[in-house]
Amino acid sequence: MYDGSVIIVHHMKLSAIAAALEVRLENGSPDTEISGLNGIDQAGPGELTFVSNPKYAAAARSTRASAVIVGEDFPAISAAMLRAKDPYLAFARALELFHRPLAYAAGVHPTAVVHGSARVGANAHIGPYVVISEDVEIGANAVLLAHVVIYRGAKIGDGFFAHAHSVVRENCLIGNNVLLQNGVVIGADGFGFAKTAGGRWHKIPQPAPVVIGDDVEVQANSCIDRASVGDTRIGRGVKVDNLVQVGHGSQVGEDALLCSQVGLAGSSEIGKRVILTGQVGVVGHCKVGDDAIVTPQSGVAHDIPAGAIVSGAPAVEHKLWLKYSALLPKLPEMVRALRGKKDKE
Repeated sequence: MYDGSVIIVHHMKLSAIAAALEVRLENGSPDTEISGLNGIDQAGPGELTFVSNPKYAAAARSTRASAVIVGEDFPAISAAMLRAKDPYLAFARALELFHRPLAYAAGVHPTAVVHGSARVGANAHIGPYVVISEDVEIGANAVLLAHVVIYRGAKIGDGFFAHAHSVVRENCLIGNNVLLQNGVVIGADGFGFAKTAGGRWHKIPQPAPVVIGDDVEVQANSCIDRASVGDTRIGRGVKVDNLVQVGHGSQVGEDALLCSQVGLAGSSEIGKRVILTGQVGVVGHCKVGDDAIVTPQSGVAHDIPAGAIVSGAPAVEHKLWLKYSALLPKLPEMVRALRGKKDKE
């Protein structure tokens, strides 16, 4: 038995939204019908929006939206307000109310290939041209969409969701409630080559698997490589953006964020709750401490202490980098002044 998917769209009263989000309704009718959500500038009647950044306060006063999610101390406006401690998080939860995920019926598509030794839990949805190899174990309520490939010996927990063309390589271990977006590759060979006496590159075997904890999401076309020795580990709750490369043997701590085009060289160690923003590069064997933030396009070439905010290439303390940046436009003038002073001497 195989079936397609459905999406559910909701209309809700403001009172029901307030109750679901556990926020306070102010200055509006509880019976107002909300049919969707939109940005502060685009929202119109029947829609809900939010303000979390003070620079949008003026837009909130003129918005056509029926209701606005605002902070506890946000000034009153003419539209109905849902007061929340964290408006951004409340808006995210409101989106979940109106945009439920697609539901996939249990069943195996006739074109799927599932090895007889594979064990797949209850209520699995196995889509067209999926391949599940020998000795694979997958928990309950899995969804594997078209062309997903699971190599031999992979072990995957409950609630696994793999979008089309994602791949899990041999012997990798994946926890519960892991989401792979399109084109993700978990456990491809690490980039390991030894130079021979003749100047050629000899491939180093990469047998050690990738180990991924619970509640991890890896977004489109990102790659997490296996290692020659020592597992590559992704901690619980880590979120990996599009086009990210995690090199062999790297360790990423719980709840870290790796934003678009981040690159971790082999054996990088990323602490808990670290945020690596867009296009950050980390040199192999470097350690980034817990709760550190690395700003866009920075290059980490040495260890970063816990809680630090760093910028630049090589990355330095953010306030120092701001001083560097302020001086850069003045460098030609400073050079001319120094040369003039030298000529006078």
